[in-house]
Amino acid sequence: MFKKLFGGSQQEEPKKEEFLTPREIVRELDKYIVGQREAKKAVAVALRNRWRRQKLPEEMREEVAPKNIIMIGPTGVGKTEIARRLAKLVKAPFIKVEATKFTEVGYVGRDVESIIRDLVEIAVNMVKEEKIKEVEERARELAYDRLAEIMVPEPKGAPQSIQSLFDVFLPTPKREPETEKELSRVRDERNRVKKLLKEGKLDEETVEIEVAVERPGINVIGIGGELTNIQDVLSSILPKPKKPRKMKVKEALKYLTQEEAQKLIDMDEVVREAIDRVENQGIVFIDEIDKVAARNGGRGPDVSREGVQRDLLPIVEGSKVSTKYGLVRTDHILFIAAGAFHIAKPSDLLPELQGRFPIRVELKPLTKEDFVRILTEPKNALTKQYKALLETEGVEVEFTPDGIEEIAKIAEEANSKAENIGARRLHTVMEKLLEELSFNAPEMKGEKVVIDRNYVKEKLGKVIEDEDLTKYVL
Repeated sequence: MFKKLFGGSQQEEPKKEEFLTPREIVRELDKYIVGQREAKKAVAVALRNRWRRQKLPEEMREEVAPKNIIMIGPTGVGKTEIARRLAKLVKAPFIKVEATKFTEVGYVGRDVESIIRDLVEIAVNMVKEEKIKEVEERARELAYDRLAEIMVPEPKGAPQSIQSLFDVFLPTPKREPETEKELSRVRDERNRVKKLLKEGKLDEETVEIEVAVERPGINVIGIGGELTNIQDVLSSILPKPKKPRKMKVKEALKYLTQEEAQKLIDMDEVVREAIDRVENQGIVFIDEIDKVAARNGGRGPDVSREGVQRDLLPIVEGSKVSTKYGLVRTDHILFIAAGAFHIAKPSDLLPELQGRFPIRVELKPLTKEDFVRILTEPKNALTKQYKALLETEGVEVEFTPDGIEEIAKIAEEANSKAENIGARRLHTVMEKLLEELSFNAPEMKGEKVVIDRNYVKEKLGKVIEDEDLTKYVL
């Protein structure tokens, strides 16, 4: 999918139809998110522009800046989900942060540059996993060999495979025929054990292997990213201590396969590719941006809010951030900011920061019709989730159209009378509706339960009548 959207190197010259068009991107997002067409179109165009940029000559490519997006809308309408699904769709490094978690430089807390450091870490792990999958078969073979050696050790007194400095210059004494015979027996036994390991006949046996353990970290209050970088550098230089641990052969094989795969991959290449992905395909989603918008003042907490905005500005504009893997440029990272903007307005943000988010989309509050679609259309619809969960207990659940409509009506009413939390209200309504059924499910094996309008009214009738809905939902 990554190559499908962005393509490979310039030499490949893939056909135009191989790439996802904005319409196709929106279609993919429609599988998980209901409505919000304008927001989907905006992110689809921003993503397609990235591919277009890759096709430009190098001089022009550097000049094209990403068109950052600010999403405005109440909670639970799909802002975060759009960004997350977008990143998953193209296998791009993605991080979601909350603006309120950061403080300006000089205050105790996290600095905004840690966003990029975390994004790079995510990208490194992502590329590392891909490379490990490529060498998995070879690594598994080496793991079988290592485990066979552990389970059938060298005979005592046998010559070691690693020569000392003196062995290089001094003539090696001839092996005794008995020793040769013993070594041959060990080889045969290891081959036999290896065959049994591959067949899975030793999976439940217990074996003792050496496992690496993490060094304890240093925790100093008030010191941020710099100390973390020093710790990371030291941990990469110093070998991790090992200690023996007993485990099942099946678990030992997984551990040793992972360890051998780490040896087979080139970490320098992993880091290079990860940094390239961050710089050209990275997506940063900054939630609750409205909470750091300064309002009418210059005193108290507003000063800190403005400080966070000022610190965010150079990263969004484009700068170099120091990470443990080297300097990372943020010029072409796509930033998507979001906020409800109930109290503050987008114009309350610093003018310079506003200018770095040229595309603004407003997400609409969800209606009863939207709730009906959310409960039925997406691949991960709540009704499908609960149906699958209760099937594990042998209980068949059927949601009728009028039952789904009644659930949507209650969710909409709850949002209008209490805090409007969007689609998240459906989680609380569904949980309350199916609470008794979920509790009794183990004793109802083989039964079928129909969730229709009458069932919903019976279970949630009091919720509808009670004005204080907060007693029942959130």
